[in-house]
Amino acid sequence: MSVDAAYLSPSLPASIGNEADATPAPRGALGRRLAVLALRQGSLAVFIGVLVYFSIAAPFFLSVDNIGNVLGQSAIAGVLAIGLTVVIIAGGSNVVTGGIDLSLASNMGLSAAVYASLVQAGQGDAVAIICALGTGLLIGAVNAAAITLAGIVPLLATLAVMNVVAGLELVLTLNTVIPASTEFLATVSATGPFGIPVLAYLLLGFTALVAAVVQYTPLGLRLYAVGEFPEAARAAGLRVKLFISGAFLASGLCGGLAGILSVSYLSGSTTGAGDMLLPVVVTALLGTVFSRRLVPTIGGTLLATLFVSFLINGFQLLNISSTLVSGVQGLLILLVVSATTLLQRKGNQ
Repeated sequence: MSVDAAYLSPSLPASIGNEADATPAPRGALGRRLAVLALRQGSLAVFIGVLVYFSIAAPFFLSVDNIGNVLGQSAIAGVLAIGLTVVIIAGGSNVVTGGIDLSLASNMGLSAAVYASLVQAGQGDAVAIICALGTGLLIGAVNAAAITLAGIVPLLATLAVMNVVAGLELVLTLNTVIPASTEFLATVSATGPFGIPVLAYLLLGFTALVAAVVQYTPLGLRLYAVGEFPEAARAAGLRVKLFISGAFLASGLCGGLAGILSVSYLSGSTTGAGDMLLPVVVTALLGTVFSRRLVPTIGGTLLATLFVSFLINGFQLLNISSTLVSGVQGLLILLVVSATTLLQRKGNQ
């Protein structure tokens, strides 16, 4: 049973899960379905249109080397966006009061700095990997505690943690790049079969694993229940705060993993990791329009990751200013949030 088939697990009240079957469809249901279909199909059409345009305007856009480069670059942002998607699923899609993790990019930066620092100190890859993932988990735990125990709104809690983590990275790196080179990092950054980077295969494998858990297991369905129907989830005996905490821990782990991938891709730590926050938020929010019911899904996030990456790559090939790229990303956020909010409001009428 996938998330498109049901939001709720079998343990939730049957009347909730079968509400659509038990009551007549509201007057505006058909109109909303058509609007959802138009938004989803329109998004796919725009995706294809962007690919076609850039393939004409930039002759090397669809070359094997460029596609492999884009897929490799997508791995880091994709892993972060998947972590953010899990948080949005468990916390609800309201961008103000629902699930959001603004600390993800800074988490990646600090985790990368920890990994590179340990390699520089002579530690092996095993120790560096454990510490980098542990750093990400610790940041996720701080977010979870601030939100579920202290009761701080996720938007504010993760914003505060983001600034603390960014400061710790500056202290650790002294705002400089820490180089790191090992056989493991060389393997991860190498080119795999068919000329596609290993990073791309890691992204696809990670996406498949998370999608299998989130969208095809009772655990994943309960995450959707907690995010979309928290009161019903509590009535069914689900520990809502525990699921939300688990989502932030998973997000923190994604930040640590992205830090490791970043070190392999850049051969060291990086300064200004916070600049990745906007593309990650764009990707996670844009992923909802690639699902059948305008809900966040892991598969939709992967499509959105590729869309944003190809869009940025096309702009770069055409020598378009990076300032315009940021403007387009901000516009995408505005359009997606506005469209989904209007459709949800229409569906509640």
